[in-house]
Amino acid sequence: MLECESDEPWEYTLYIPNDVRAVTVSRRTLRLILTMHGLIRLGDVAELLAAELVSNAVRHTKGPAALRVRWSAGVLRIGAWDADPEPPEPPGSFEQAGDSEEGRGLALVRACSDLWGWQPLTRDGNRGKYVWCELTSAA
Repeated sequence: MLECESDEPWEYTLYIPNDVRAVTVSRRTLRLILTMHGLIRLGDVAELLAAELVSNAVRHTKGPAALRVRWSAGVLRIGAWDADPEPPEPPGSFEQAGDSEEGRGLALVRACSDLWGWQPLTRDGNRGKYVWCELTSAA
């Protein structure tokens, strides 16, 4: 396993089209980023969380999206930007979703991350939102 050479913060942004295949591209890109920074131990959970966030961004909006990954002070933040300014549906529980495959994404994000949230964004006249979660490294 590669060792992290430095505790210096870093950040990557992957801009993706509105295409369901972007979820797979995002997961594989995230895995590569974590491997190269010696954080592969966070890979499985981070991939799951990224897939849920990107999937929501692609499935529930019509425009482009982006995956953003940031490491700082032992915290990995994974977020998805999309062009829809509407807030995400509040996460329910797995029991509320029943057998339905819909409505479990943010419940999964809430259950598997240390912290999660969202914020509206306005930039260059474009509106949208950023939904994020954090994993704290237990190195």
